[in-house]
Amino acid sequence: MTEENYKQIAQRLKGLRDIFDIPLTKMAEVCETSVEHYMKIENGECDPGVYRLTRISKAYGIALDVLLFGEEPRMNGYFVTRQGQGLEVDRHDDYKYKSLASGFKGRAMEPFFTEIDPLPDGRNHRKNVHDGQEFIIVFEGILELTIDEKVITLRQGDSIYFDTTHPHCMRALEDKSVKFLTVII
Repeated sequence: MTEENYKQIAQRLKGLRDIFDIPLTKMAEVCETSVEHYMKIENGECDPGVYRLTRISKAYGIALDVLLFGEEPRMNGYFVTRQGQGLEVDRHDDYKYKSLASGFKGRAMEPFFTEIDPLPDGRNHRKNVHDGQEFIIVFEGILELTIDEKVITLRQGDSIYFDTTHPHCMRALEDKSVKFLTVII
């Protein structure tokens, strides 16, 4: 996400808080972060993170797309995403997500085309924890997935399904980007 995306999301979060008269402390609690960090999110100074936006979405019955992109999904029979298309949702500088169902109303899962670039000096991404389950299938490259302390290597065609309440992170191996499908439920 760009700084401009952060600011647009921040405006939507402020509007949501104003409409529902939600105290800063309650929003920080929903996001599982400090009030100081939440204020940085709402001021557009840092990445809100899909995890936090999903928690807000569920807590207040607002479509995730409304928070991310400012528009409500319209399709309820089907939604097509053409190759190379999809709304970009960059969770971190190193993880690139393209939503594959952003226009489908009331969806039960979040499918993303995901790409991870190699990190310099072999460093690791920070671990994430969020409600739900996740399915990954690798299309290209070699993905290292760490769940709790278990390190799993996935190659082209390999897949995994896991509980996302366990701390997890991913990284690209062999100095090559990894492309894969991620489905979050």
